[in-house]
Amino acid sequence: MTLPFLSIVIPAYNEEKRLPDTLEKVIAFTDRQAYPSEVLVVENGSQDRTYAVAQAFAEHYDQVILLKEEQRGKGLAVQRGMLTARGEYRFMCDADLSMPVDEISRFIPPTLQDYDIAIGSREAPGAIRYNEPQYRHLGGRAVNTMIRVLALPGLQDTQCGFKCFTASVADELFRLQTLTGWSFDIELLYIARRRGYRIVEVPIPWYFNPESKLNVVKDAIKMGTDILTIHLNQLKGRYDSKV
Repeated sequence: MTLPFLSIVIPAYNEEKRLPDTLEKVIAFTDRQAYPSEVLVVENGSQDRTYAVAQAFAEHYDQVILLKEEQRGKGLAVQRGMLTARGEYRFMCDADLSMPVDEISRFIPPTLQDYDIAIGSREAPGAIRYNEPQYRHLGGRAVNTMIRVLALPGLQDTQCGFKCFTASVADELFRLQTLTGWSFDIELLYIARRRGYRIVEVPIPWYFNPESKLNVVKDAIKMGTDILTIHLNQLKGRYDSKV
């Protein structure tokens, strides 16, 4: 069996409305490529018809794989998808698809090479943010400042939902992941930094979605406590083991 070149992992919690359009665009993108791909939808403890919607696509399209994760938590859903994926490159993608789907090509060879992790950035030179209220932008920058000061200096946008990992790095990092909520990105990048992996920021066009589930104040407080957990894990040697 030919292994896929690209795996696209989509965590989905209560996404019955947005998921169909996203999957149609992602499937159309994979069909246009010369390489084999797979699309893994990880249904994440939803209370709506997300699973049924994704199941319909999985039954109709061979490249769509549906996984069911009973517990909530975006980090848990992405971890499950990444460790199930078989692709040489493994791309995580939010269900709202706030970045045009064709931009995925900028995260993988031949467009991008010689990296271990590529992260979408709304702040890197060349990035464009569309329709985002000023208060949300300022709130996001405040959160990123906290992340840069306390955990990841130099990275301008760790929380954008689009990231790509090489297969070997994904297998290693996601097995070491302990956080299951929104802060899992910070933990993964923190471990990657300690292990000397090359992280590059890819500037993207990004469209604000007013239905975003992010609560800037609440999630910033949770991130602060999660960053403390990350440092405690490091002191305990949780990230030093070989996998």
